[in-house]
Amino acid sequence: MVSEKTLEATEVLKEEVIKGIQEKKGIEITCLNLAKIKSTVCDYFVVCHGTSNTHVNAIAESIEEQVSKNIGLKPRRKEGYANAEWILLDYLDVVVHVFQKHVREYYNLEDLWADAPTVNIQE
Repeated sequence: MVSEKTLEATEVLKEEVIKGIQEKKGIEITCLNLAKIKSTVCDYFVVCHGTSNTHVNAIAESIEEQVSKNIGLKPRRKEGYANAEWILLDYLDVVVHVFQKHVREYYNLEDLWADAPTVNIQE
């Protein structure tokens, strides 16, 4: 059983990720709650997109800075900075996907995980 402290820490992490995205005007921020779905590797996917390689990089860097500054965490793994079409930041309980719009539409993670409760965050 997961402790209340762990759940609270995950919620704080998710909120800091969202703040980092909002800081750089990430578009269509969506949070998928995977906690009750069997065989998932994390509790949340946070998904958004940017308008260019530069914008996607800026959003991902903002997330890293926000999370590091406010809760002292660094991503366990990060991928995609080289081409900045899809940057993944893995914080274990929260996995962040920062896409360019055309790549987000192609992979359509929200539909792949359609059974997960979804929250669209106001920008």
